[in-house]
Amino acid sequence: MTRPEDRRPVPLRRALLALMVGGAVALPTAHAQGTQGQGSWPAKPIKVVVNFPPGGAADTIARAISQPLQDALGQPVLIENRAGANGNIGGENVARAQPDGYTLLMSSGGMVSVNPHLYPKMSFDPAKDLVPVAAAARVLVFLVIKPSLPPQNIKDFIAYVKERPGKLSYGSPGTGSSPHLAGEMFKSQAGLYALHVPYRGAAPALQDLLAGQLDFYFDPGIGLNQVRAGKLRLLAVGSPRRSPQFPDVPTLDETGLKGFDADTVFGFYAPAHTPPEIVNRLNSEINRILATPAVKERIANLGGEAVPGTPAAFHDRAMADSARFGAIIRERKILAD
Repeated sequence: MTRPEDRRPVPLRRALLALMVGGAVALPTAHAQGTQGQGSWPAKPIKVVVNFPPGGAADTIARAISQPLQDALGQPVLIENRAGANGNIGGENVARAQPDGYTLLMSSGGMVSVNPHLYPKMSFDPAKDLVPVAAAARVLVFLVIKPSLPPQNIKDFIAYVKERPGKLSYGSPGTGSSPHLAGEMFKSQAGLYALHVPYRGAAPALQDLLAGQLDFYFDPGIGLNQVRAGKLRLLAVGSPRRSPQFPDVPTLDETGLKGFDADTVFGFYAPAHTPPEIVNRLNSEINRILATPAVKERIANLGGEAVPGTPAAFHDRAMADSARFGAIIRERKILAD
């Protein structure tokens, strides 16, 4: 029996069939596009804010990781330097950003472990407004002096400074930075008096040391090539253990300043409430990148070491550092500029 619809003209039947098939295909496609738009991270470039100037340890580490991270995520990873207030300016910028995984922070651990002791009225709370994503590197500090000074070892240098109270100066990337706190620990434990000169970043402090405007400096690793070239003299390491890069150089602990530890851990943070699945993806990718020979070498060239781990372990290290650095800040009555 012929159905009524089969008596329609052939062109009309074909048109209806095409519409039905097209509609059946279009609906699932539209649903898939909607699902992809909401759930596929990353779908656009990711910005990494470095809260210190170009050329310093934070900037160097961020750039070492950004290219392989870009390759892993399939989206551009862009570096933006926002320096100032010992990292607070860049930190606040990220803390106020949308928690969507498209804005990250690369910072020294000092912004979380030191700045709350220096700035009683911070405009944000790094422990609450940021979430740790991944530790990147344990950064040591190296006591270096200009080569025109006569001391050839750390014991002679301590004696040299003691004989000239207030006559020698040392630089740092800024008040409250790990090199500054290392200098204050050094003066406190060795019983010295020297003038602190804060800079806006590690690189300008290093340049003035090389130019002879400063006498010594706790270098966060960016000046080690100058040490190798004989332009600076390395006397000691401000870490609990010797550096693999300079195994013959003693730690300050070994020279009698017991318990001396000015190490800090640099790493990535995101705005609070960033989805856990994004944090976990970033943590996994960054840990994998830290295990690659190229990135391990870049970090080693700073005199540091890669420290992959969980966000929780990164947080715990920051809290331990906060207790340690808070004690020297209170003892030395250090105030933010």
